[in-house]
Amino acid sequence: MRRSRGPDPAFRDHRVLLPGPGNLPAELNRFIGRVDELAALTGSVADARLVALTGMGGVGKTRLAVQAGRALRDRFRDGVWLVELSDVREPHLLDHAVAEALELADHSGRPTRDALCDDLAGRELLLILDGYEHLVDACAPLVARLLRRAPGLRVLAAGRRPLGLPGERNLPLLPLPDADAGELFADRAGCVVAGFAVDGSNSAAVAELCHRLDGIPLALELAAGRLRVLSVQQVVHRLDDRFRLLVDSYRLSPKLSTPLEQGGAPLPRHQTLRTAIGWSHELCTPAERLLWARLSVFGGQFDLEAAEYVCSGRDLPAEDLMDVLSELVAQSVVVREETRAGVRYRMLDTVRAYGADWLAALGDTERLRRRHRDWYVGLATWCELDWFGPRQDEVAARIDVELPNVRLALEHSLEVPEEAYLGQFLAGTLWFFWVGCGRLSEGRHWLERSLAMPADHHDARLKALWVTGYVAVLQGDPAGARRALEQCRAEARYAGNARAAAYAQHRLGCLALTGDDVPRAETLLRAALTAYREVGELNSNVLMAQVELAMAVAFGGDLAAAEELCVEVREVCADHGERWARAYALYVLAYAAWTRRDLAGARQLLTECLVIDHAFHDLLGAVLAVELLALVTVDEGDATEAAVLQGVAARIWPAVGPQLFGSRSFNRPHELCAGLAREQLGDAGYEAAVRRGGALDLDAAVTRVLGGLPRPRGSAGGGAAPGTGEPAVSPAANGGETTG
Repeated sequence: MRRSRGPDPAFRDHRVLLPGPGNLPAELNRFIGRVDELAALTGSVADARLVALTGMGGVGKTRLAVQAGRALRDRFRDGVWLVELSDVREPHLLDHAVAEALELADHSGRPTRDALCDDLAGRELLLILDGYEHLVDACAPLVARLLRRAPGLRVLAAGRRPLGLPGERNLPLLPLPDADAGELFADRAGCVVAGFAVDGSNSAAVAELCHRLDGIPLALELAAGRLRVLSVQQVVHRLDDRFRLLVDSYRLSPKLSTPLEQGGAPLPRHQTLRTAIGWSHELCTPAERLLWARLSVFGGQFDLEAAEYVCSGRDLPAEDLMDVLSELVAQSVVVREETRAGVRYRMLDTVRAYGADWLAALGDTERLRRRHRDWYVGLATWCELDWFGPRQDEVAARIDVELPNVRLALEHSLEVPEEAYLGQFLAGTLWFFWVGCGRLSEGRHWLERSLAMPADHHDARLKALWVTGYVAVLQGDPAGARRALEQCRAEARYAGNARAAAYAQHRLGCLALTGDDVPRAETLLRAALTAYREVGELNSNVLMAQVELAMAVAFGGDLAAAEELCVEVREVCADHGERWARAYALYVLAYAAWTRRDLAGARQLLTECLVIDHAFHDLLGAVLAVELLALVTVDEGDATEAAVLQGVAARIWPAVGPQLFGSRSFNRPHELCAGLAREQLGDAGYEAAVRRGGALDLDAAVTRVLGGLPRPRGSAGGGAAPGTGEPAVSPAANGGETTG
């Protein structure tokens, strides 16, 4: 056996090799980003004998593996050796390919694998196996045997799936983050267009291009190659047909090299974006290809249950789907992610687009979109029911992560006139998310779009109407609110829908409350509560009606009755595990504590209220709590901090609607606090503190409140507003169910 030095130099390929043992190619362009990934990879190779670097095609596995090899070269006496396996199509040629890469020549007649084991037994080297995924069944036993026979050997396997051997450490490689993606694109673009730079004229287009190409290095380099003919903006405009656009950039410009510089030219599987993704597709079984296509109907993340419902069928049974999905995860087609809503999955947009093309070719797109829509209508229905209970946090998190899919479901419903009622039903059913989780503007958009479509399902239309009115109340649009709610009430009476009529009456009461018509608000809210009891309705809306009645009663001067109403709400919330309506009840109770000069009690109640509102991203509840907390703070003797909190509130209000709804009643605590703070600080001091607060976002404000900043404990203030017999502060209003 002898070490071969390869063919005559005249016939060797044009790779530039690094000096010393090994065959790593020299860099032909800059290695950009991947600082943390490189550190993790080199550390893993130091700790484990077998490391798998896995990821989708074009994500930069080879480049990172080679870079890690360069960093580790001095640690291995016999060097770092790269074995490129993508062109080895037959498993029986695997051993020969490894031997050739190691420059091993053996003429003894022994099996090549035996020769490899004998040769490596006494050597210390790092073997990088690249592009082995189509040979995984043959590659795994080879690696296992080599590791057993050669204690000085370490293996770094770069491919689209792990080898699946004991002791293997798997490091999934994700696309580049935005900043690194932009730097990579700019660098490669500079190889094509002399003097190219990212500046004010193209920075937005570059950012959009990097985002739409998912930060995939191959896609970014191919896009950079198109700058020889197109501007960045033109490339972005053509990305809807990305697979046609992003072809062999190397041929377009010899100065541009791809992420896989083995010798300056791209490997065949990386000459176009389509072939890079298609290589993964070729390696999939028919069931895996079918699931890949069907999963393309999802937007953003999805969970296993959704995939089982939407994508299963006679040709892909639901009971088999988990195993098929697991294979797509193993092959880096699908990414598994941990979220606050549990384990979820997603495909990069480029991978999804490839699957969507296949789904269209199968003629199955519309059917899958309907199944997708039906799943999310059902999900919204269950979430609405679960909103009134101990799972509110989970519901809020679930709809938040499902929002891209919810939008697709709404869009599909509104594209088909005969199914527009489903869009009305879905938009109305999501009231708890639009109102309770800070999505008023988007909710209004979908509600009004759905109502503009003709539909003959009265219940769905009525629900969309009262939710539209509710959202309009909270946005400070009394005309729009009244129009939707009066229409809902009239149509509900005509249709005999007592439940919808009760909701319309309730929200008209909210409208009166925010419009300072306190007597009418009290009348309507009491009537709505009676109607709710008659139809057997008990949920967060009903509790909010009682909180809003308490506000009206407090505005009318009967604070004891208001407090009694909210104590009852708090007890019902405790029984059911409801937190969102509880926060509004706490707000009213905090006001009551302030009027009794129990400043410590008021602060404790408002702190709990603010924590709940912030958790749900309920901007309206949060800003009302901050306004009242400012008044408590000035009475505690800290006028500066009170003015800072008013600055925080002033920053939040534009995202909700008109400040304090333009209501005199709701404005009293703000005016009282501002007057006391100005008196103590002077105009200049007060305005400076307000500006400091205006520089804080809600997260910083909540941290500030919860940080336990020292508060002087006083008992000044409280009680009725000077010169009146009415409460100086107004309990939160706004249909309680608010956000912004």
